[in-house]
Amino acid sequence: MENRGLLFIPDISGFTRFVNEGEIEHSRLIIQELLEILINANELGLEVSEIEGDAILFYKFGASPDLKELYRQVEKMFVAFHKDIIAYDQQRFCQCKACTAAINLTLKVITHYGEFTRYQVKNFSKLIGRDVIVAHQLMKNDIEQHEYWLVTKNLQAEAPTGLANWMRWNSSVKQTESGEIPFLYTQLSQLKKSIIPESPPLKLELSKKAKVLSVTRELDTDIITLFHAVGDFHYRHRWQEGVKAVEEVTHFLPRIGTRCRCILENGQSVLYSTSYSYHPERIEFSETDEQNKNSTYFTLEKIDDKKTKLILDFYIKKNIVSQIMFQLTKKKEMEDAVQKSLLKLTELVKEIKLP
Repeated sequence: MENRGLLFIPDISGFTRFVNEGEIEHSRLIIQELLEILINANELGLEVSEIEGDAILFYKFGASPDLKELYRQVEKMFVAFHKDIIAYDQQRFCQCKACTAAINLTLKVITHYGEFTRYQVKNFSKLIGRDVIVAHQLMKNDIEQHEYWLVTKNLQAEAPTGLANWMRWNSSVKQTESGEIPFLYTQLSQLKKSIIPESPPLKLELSKKAKVLSVTRELDTDIITLFHAVGDFHYRHRWQEGVKAVEEVTHFLPRIGTRCRCILENGQSVLYSTSYSYHPERIEFSETDEQNKNSTYFTLEKIDDKKTKLILDFYIKKNIVSQIMFQLTKKKEMEDAVQKSLLKLTELVKEIKLP
């Protein structure tokens, strides 16, 4: 049995259109995140042979797996995939085509059992065998729907029973140059109904905080460019006074709950995004330090296509002693730092070129 085993391919549908029509860097990050979600959902001890753009070729040598166990794996990956894109759609900051279209991505899973082996090319381990070709051929088929689980008759000769009451199995055949490949398939969209939405990340509660400083500046740039400049942590060290570098704590696209570590001249601070609202003419978002002591509330208001008003409101925890001490010892220093930051920001927005 050492040269026989399971081939398991989760394949993201809608990938080509998504990449062609979306912003390439954000498309890459979204697909990277989803592929990592699928790999992390592996509970069958599957091994990764290769990642092929929008699909992962998993394999496992040994006897044909129990179909109920295999379905649990399909279910886990499908639910994890959709749970992530639903959460991202609800919490994302970006309004580019890639980010707004991510919710439309779907998942299909191809499963096949057959004969194959591994071979090594330097540091890369690859699979070879007729059944590897069969599994790849099945990724292109005549099934009209985009979310399904396909099982070849090498794995299951008859329509399975006892997996889920809603399942309806269909049979079909893939015509290839080397002959027919019979298979069964069932839709998976019903699984979306079992998804429990994620609890929203911690939100900013301004009622428990006191505003200690507010600064307004008009900048000669459009609202989206300014939003990228101030909202994307990657730019933070380019404009915020006192920030020497920024390290990613979460490496995916900005959303509510995203964390970063700011390396300061006198230490470091972990910030996380706590709120966000978007309108084409007004964008609001906030950041809070990990101890939930200090918060910054950003408001961007569109004046015209080439001018945007930025309002920065700074908050600390409500505490009469802390508020008095801030006014006496920190306010002037912060005002000076903010003014220097805004001068740097004015120059930065001139450099940012959005697709």
